[in-house]
Amino acid sequence: MQTITTTEALAAFCEAAKKAPYVTIDTEFLRERTYWSKLCLIQMALPGKTGEAVLIDPVEGEDMSLEPLYDLFRHEATVKVFHAARQDLEIFFVEGGVFPTPLFDTQVAAMVCGFGEQVGYETLVKKIAKEPLDKTSRFTDWSRRPLSEAQKAYALADVTHLRVIYEWLAAQIAKTGRQKWVEEELAILTDPATYTVHPEEAWLRIKTRTTSGRFLAVVKELARFREVYAQSHNVPRSRVLKDDALLEIASTRPSNSEELGRSRLLMREGRRGDIADGILAAVKAGVETRPEDLPKPDLSREQLQVNPALADLLRVLLKAKSESLGVAAKLIASSGDLDAIAAGERDLPTMRGWRLEAFGNDAIRLCRGEIALSAKGSEVRVVTL
Repeated sequence: MQTITTTEALAAFCEAAKKAPYVTIDTEFLRERTYWSKLCLIQMALPGKTGEAVLIDPVEGEDMSLEPLYDLFRHEATVKVFHAARQDLEIFFVEGGVFPTPLFDTQVAAMVCGFGEQVGYETLVKKIAKEPLDKTSRFTDWSRRPLSEAQKAYALADVTHLRVIYEWLAAQIAKTGRQKWVEEELAILTDPATYTVHPEEAWLRIKTRTTSGRFLAVVKELARFREVYAQSHNVPRSRVLKDDALLEIASTRPSNSEELGRSRLLMREGRRGDIADGILAAVKAGVETRPEDLPKPDLSREQLQVNPALADLLRVLLKAKSESLGVAAKLIASSGDLDAIAAGERDLPTMRGWRLEAFGNDAIRLCRGEIALSAKGSEVRVVTL
């Protein structure tokens, strides 16, 4: 098996890939000790059972430029095939400012072909490629060198089996006419906003039941500081301040190092130096936030006047639709979405794109009393009134 460590060798392979209808791609990376993923290995394979498959090693080839790969990403005559591409795409977007075009994600494609939500690669290998998958190197530290032959074989299997999976799924999607469904989901993956974290909005990811504006102001400032510090120092958020410690500090609001040191949940690193100074400054900024600038929690879902009987009917409709389409119900609409629809909400993901076509239109008709549901044995039917 070939391992590429030079820009020249990478360019030669990518030129060959440009002549192919598609190329399969995967990466190995580490993120446990950093904010940004550390790219450790790239695997690629050309079409055909015996098509060339290579490992691209940016660790051994530390002076290698990935620009030939990015040039291939911009080459629209070759489809770039990934499985569960989100983290791979984030790496390439952050490091190279580029997305593969056109893109095909077999996890997304499998979703619309009836394999359920976030189906794993191993499942597709067994069900489509009909091959076993060696899992012994799954928890490898991919930053360590040299790689063993077993590790290399494991890594290459992530792109060699992917060829069969891609061809099968692409044919199924063409047969069912669901290309638009796939394209809508892929548009999210290739949107820079998907990978751009704004420190001012980091607090929205923190779960709290407290609705106090002052408390949320401190949470917002602490989350903003944590995000900025983690990004600038390339360390995980949890190394700066874990969520439980953040919420504790937002509640106790220490004003000096002595008070901060009384925290039960704050790690040692947070009790001194730049992190401690940043925490205290964030608390002060939150406490001093003007009343008119205090953040407000989103209570819209809690205030919905849900018609429980209608919500139950929507659940029956969703089950019937998901079974007839061969798509997992929760991919079409969540339980919260159904309650919101029953309460009159319409600005929801399930009321847009392919989900509107698959379920949303009939959901609206059911709410308006334009259709009814009937049962015949185990089958639920939609009846126009």
